[in-house]
Amino acid sequence: MVREDGKRNFALRETDGGEESVYSGNTPRQAALKAARRLDPGSSEDAADRTELRLREKGTDKVHIYDGWAWRETAPDNKPDWMPSEITEANVSKKGIEHLES
Repeated sequence: MVREDGKRNFALRETDGGEESVYSGNTPRQAALKAARRLDPGSSEDAADRTELRLREKGTDKVHIYDGWAWRETAPDNKPDWMPSEITEANVSKKGIEHLES
């Protein structure tokens, strides 16, 4: 379901089917990137572990499946004062869509 501001809600599905976390975004990829930033970061993008993320779009039976990974990186020189010197970056790669059985 699309909210008034155009964003949709996506529930992160656990292996047992539970849905503890909800991420919002205009696209499933945007929500997957938010979920990936919460993974344990590796020392670099190449060294980061890939984790499967399954996001069910609220109000539908669609489950968007991504591989996600996160890594630590030095913040840019022009960072604002409140930003820490080391930040977490993330990326995702879409694997496909599944439909839940009713």
